[in-house]
Amino acid sequence: MLENIKDRRHLEGLNKRIEQLKLDPEKQGKALKNILKGYRSIRAVSQRYRIIYTIEQEKVLVLIVGIGLRKEGNRSDIYATIQRWLQSNSQES
Repeated sequence: MLENIKDRRHLEGLNKRIEQLKLDPEKQGKALKNILKGYRSIRAVSQRYRIIYTIEQEKVLVLIVGIGLRKEGNRSDIYATIQRWLQSNSQES
């Protein structure tokens, strides 16, 4: 995910925001709905990027499942990308 981001300032901003998830991740971001239920989303880097994550309470683990630009209506939008990923994983099961 991060390897596709070339701008050093964007990477620094994303890494800083990811580090902030260590403290109370369940109180950050917003809960997602529909097929993304069970995941949360936080904004990063001037609100252009979204970090989508889920929390595994038993392990005290924050699992980041996607980082990308918010481009509503575009196929490369991070929410659309994660939805396609979840749908393909559910079909394989």
